[in-house]
Amino acid sequence: MGARFFAALVVDGALAGALYALVALSFVVVYRASRMMNFAVGEWVMLASRCVTFALHGLGLGLPGALAVGCAGMAGFGVAFNRVVLRRLVGQPVVSVIMVTIGLGALVRGAAALAFGGVPAGISLPALADPIVIGGVAIGADKLVAAVIAAACTAVVAWLLHGSRTGVALRAIADDQQAAMSAGIDLHRHFAITWALVGVVSVLAGTLWTLVAGGGLGMVLVGLKVFPIVIIGGLDSIAGTIVGALAVGMLESLAAGYLDPPLGGGFS
Repeated sequence: MGARFFAALVVDGALAGALYALVALSFVVVYRASRMMNFAVGEWVMLASRCVTFALHGLGLGLPGALAVGCAGMAGFGVAFNRVVLRRLVGQPVVSVIMVTIGLGALVRGAAALAFGGVPAGISLPALADPIVIGGVAIGADKLVAAVIAAACTAVVAWLLHGSRTGVALRAIADDQQAAMSAGIDLHRHFAITWALVGVVSVLAGTLWTLVAGGGLGMVLVGLKVFPIVIIGGLDSIAGTIVGALAVGMLESLAAGYLDPPLGGGFS
């Protein structure tokens, strides 16, 4: 196990970290706007992936059409969740909102198992089957493409939250809702935008994850990796989230490469 093996593990972990960062963004977006913790991140990503695979395999659409259907469906789901559920919890203790997201996660898992039980969960692109060799290190083409797309999506969301008027309004709402309302900011509209954005990010993250690692109900476990990432990086810091995601991805890859063989697995 020399330097080339170590480099391969680091690169593989960094590529996985790019996907983790995109998944974690769906947590950060909600927290930045409302100081609310969404403990159903994994379920959102899983549901988004299943919507895309249903459109792909069940409706016979191509991948672009399936992505469009998935984005529209998950954005609508996010807006409906905000309007029907979260509006009723305004002013309630934080623990109430947390319990609602946990309950939503359980509901989504059950509903997805019933609705998509007979639909294939995978997404394959034959053009990305062969690995790419860079500097003697073999890199999965699907992982590289997914990581590049994830990084681009993360950059777009970061710009939206930092450089757009919507992002400024969301930061104002997070700092002081009463002051934001006094300045003419429509809280309900911006919360709806937030949850629609969470839905779209979940579709992108879920599709890329399915392309690289496969889909299915087991994707909810991806959400468990989000929490150490956002704790490391800061609950509302996009830059910190990216650093935390890369760190977790590389540590996970190194542990799988060096510790799995002698200890019998469990680190990947």
